[in-house]
Amino acid sequence: MLKTQPQPAAKIYIADDYVPERSLGLLMRRVLQSMVQQVDARLAVDALTDAQWRPLLILHLKGECSPAEVARELQMDAGAVTRMIDRLERKGLCARERDDKDRRVVHVALTAEGRRIAKLVPGVLAEVHNGHLADFNHEEWQQLMQLLTRMLGHGDAMRAAACVSTSSAPTTKRKT
Repeated sequence: MLKTQPQPAAKIYIADDYVPERSLGLLMRRVLQSMVQQVDARLAVDALTDAQWRPLLILHLKGECSPAEVARELQMDAGAVTRMIDRLERKGLCARERDDKDRRVVHVALTAEGRRIAKLVPGVLAEVHNGHLADFNHEEWQQLMQLLTRMLGHGDAMRAAACVSTSSAPTTKRKT
């Protein structure tokens, strides 16, 4: 299998004239925060926070899952997802069920109320995303998605290269 090397870093930002107001990361964070705030405001009627609708949506889309599967989908720590499932369970939105064949295995499923609320989430997300893309045409939206996907690929390559370099770095023993 051919391994791809990370591309050489672009020379768009220069340390000597770096200004946070022109930071791509800051701008993307502000856009994301704006979206999260809008989604939270719309789902507050059902007492859902940003952290809570995400696992509900995963369970709605994938069906019954283990907490570990939910954590992988959300790219979150399993312990944090377990605590989130605890809160959702207390709200009556999901329930844990033991596997019939292996009692050690736990699955999480939406309750009837959880399904009702989870069905609202895609519409809210579409409304908020469309609001943020108000004057974009379809081609601009596609280009934005392609550019962000390309950036994500570069980030993945940088992480992979960093993992390879740290795993192949010689280890030194400390004197005690």
